[in-house]
Amino acid sequence: MKFIQNDLGTRKGGEIVEVTLSGSAANVRLMDSSNFQSYKNGRQHKYYGGHVTRSPVRLKIPHAGHWYVTVDTGGYPGKVSASVRVLPGVLPAFREAPLSSVPSLFQGSHEPGIPAEDDYREYDVFISHASEDKDEVVRPLAIALQNTNLKVWYDEFELKIGDSLRRKIDKGVATSRFGVIVLSEMFFKKGWTNYELDGLVTRQNTGEQILLPVWHNVTKKQVNEYSPSLADKVARSTATHTVEEIAAEIAELIHSREAN
Repeated sequence: MKFIQNDLGTRKGGEIVEVTLSGSAANVRLMDSSNFQSYKNGRQHKYYGGHVTRSPVRLKIPHAGHWYVTVDTGGYPGKVSASVRVLPGVLPAFREAPLSSVPSLFQGSHEPGIPAEDDYREYDVFISHASEDKDEVVRPLAIALQNTNLKVWYDEFELKIGDSLRRKIDKGVATSRFGVIVLSEMFFKKGWTNYELDGLVTRQNTGEQILLPVWHNVTKKQVNEYSPSLADKVARSTATHTVEEIAAEIAELIHSREAN
């Protein structure tokens, strides 16, 4: 049986071999040197690939070694030619920039030239959320933040029987350095969350408060329909980050800025 062979030489695992066919459909095999010798001699062999009817086809080299690509028609009539090239390996998974690398994301505890003891902020983080998200996201996040020695305004920590809800929320918003908004379908429906959000956004617009949206079971489209300005902000999602990872990033950001 006639076949086209391409000696790839020594390759790294993860590199991608792209084979482009011209003419008939064909069998495309990616083999290491031992299996290539068996293939040439008509013996049983192992390979990556198979019968290809469309091209280009891309095959991933599974591990480092000496590799070959062969192309044949499997004994069926027809002619085929092939070009082979090796592409760089699969790109590493996208990783969002850490919060601490975004200079504008945190308002320091005091303005330049004003002594730190004049800082009026009592809390490091204010958490705005819908009550339906407490068990799954908010309470674990608040506890994780507390465990990093941050002072957290979270209603279960701060509200007592007889307190004025509006007054306590106003104080929490006004005296926090950092606002976390847990955006969910229930958040979008709540009146109190909209009230808190208005306060947080107002403070951000004056340069006093920074917001970190945390998306929970919502899409970009849903967030954009609710608030286009929030959809464009640096955010974290519970689909890609655990509560502990989000808390650790916030804590790292706040502690690193306080140390400067």
